[in-house]
Amino acid sequence: MSHSRLPARAALGTLLLGLAFVWSSSAQACACGCGVFDVGTSALLPNGANTTVFLQASYLDQDTNWAGSSSAPKADNDDKHIRSEFYVAGLQEMFNRDWGVMVELPYTQRHFSTLDDDTGTLSDFNHGSIGDVRISGMYTGFSADMSTGLTFGLKLATGDWRYPGFDRDTEIGTGTTDLLLGGYHQTYFGQSNWGSFIQAQLDQPLNTRAGYRPGTELDSAFGVYSGGWNLGNGVRLTPILQALVSLRARDAGANADPASSGYQRLLFAPALELRIRRIRLYADVEKPVYQHVNGNQLVPHWQGKLTASLGF
Repeated sequence: MSHSRLPARAALGTLLLGLAFVWSSSAQACACGCGVFDVGTSALLPNGANTTVFLQASYLDQDTNWAGSSSAPKADNDDKHIRSEFYVAGLQEMFNRDWGVMVELPYTQRHFSTLDDDTGTLSDFNHGSIGDVRISGMYTGFSADMSTGLTFGLKLATGDWRYPGFDRDTEIGTGTTDLLLGGYHQTYFGQSNWGSFIQAQLDQPLNTRAGYRPGTELDSAFGVYSGGWNLGNGVRLTPILQALVSLRARDAGANADPASSGYQRLLFAPALELRIRRIRLYADVEKPVYQHVNGNQLVPHWQGKLTASLGF
């Protein structure tokens, strides 16, 4: 390591403390809970000066009313069902072992069932749209093995936030430009073929749009993995155990619902990664083990993610 480079652990520690400070000083959130899909995908952590293209599909089905830390009667919530399918096409370009960039183009298909405010009858809405594009830079030059990195970028207001029938916190786009800050660190345990990683990302809205400001969101993941099983001919299967933490604060603005937005969630997410030479296939199932919400909110019993990536 060059003497001019910052110590990796100190840099990551400073970042995480900074994220915690921003969270505590600007507590606000979005209802869908999709931000947690942006962490915990170990297959996309940089490992060399190369190009990676990837496709990701995630599924979230919210049909249980929750208040505080427990389930609540369905009658207490006018919203009855939110089902979302998220698709992302992405490009990660590492120009060298120090610097890189990632671009993510999302598409979301959403079903929303809610009681009409005027008639009290159940209304169903279905909508698919391009989501909010994310553009991030990466610095991975803290060590020669790229085991520590920082990310920084923007989420752009490219998604549809005006679809009739959707509340602002269930729209596919937020209408805002957000600052993205994150970091990761990987650890390898000697010759044991075991390793671990920690990853965090902050999503901080920078503006209010048409009376709505989505909440600051902090998502993090901690995972451990073994060396896996060598299946021959460049094929390896690796099991991964992960804990995911998602912190969301309340929304703000005249068109927000601060009383029923914001939550804290802890999820257990076992995963498998299949590597076939330059191809990586990743799949996880994410099960909530603790969740606390403000007001009444719909929560899922489980959620999941699939990622396919190709490195050049």
